[in-house]
Amino acid sequence: MSERLTHLDDEGRARMVDVGDKPATAREAIAQGRIRMARGTLQRAISGDTPKGDVRAIAEIAGVMAGKRTADLIPLCHPIALSSLKVDVAPDETTPGFLVTARARTTGQTGVEMEALTAVSVACLTLYDMLKAIDRGMVIEGVGLIEKHGGASGSYVRDAS
Repeated sequence: MSERLTHLDDEGRARMVDVGDKPATAREAIAQGRIRMARGTLQRAISGDTPKGDVRAIAEIAGVMAGKRTADLIPLCHPIALSSLKVDVAPDETTPGFLVTARARTTGQTGVEMEALTAVSVACLTLYDMLKAIDRGMVIEGVGLIEKHGGASGSYVRDAS
């Protein structure tokens, strides 16, 4: 790879990228991930028959809270004033499990990919925490960026294959 890593200075030390001279533009990122579980665990989660209540609603709130705190969790990540962060936890009978999607938006000088990815990751971890008394064999998988728009690098949409 011939491109220079942006979070390293000329001597190889970690640094926060200076975005001060970049124009503020509309930016959006969508991330997804899933948590796979036993079919019975999914059914109990959907019906609300769990020791900790409505796991979907709690996971969605946890994802939003985490996305807002991304700069506190990821070193060198800029604090961002999010204009919107939506987290959706949808049952997926075919997995079986839940598909978690986060859509983050801002108008600023840097992107919101890390906020969307953090929101998905913490929502999945919250589902695990809330359902582990029923199923310790759950697996979090496939967390990744689906698309991003805005900024100097333009748009990115992950290849469906």
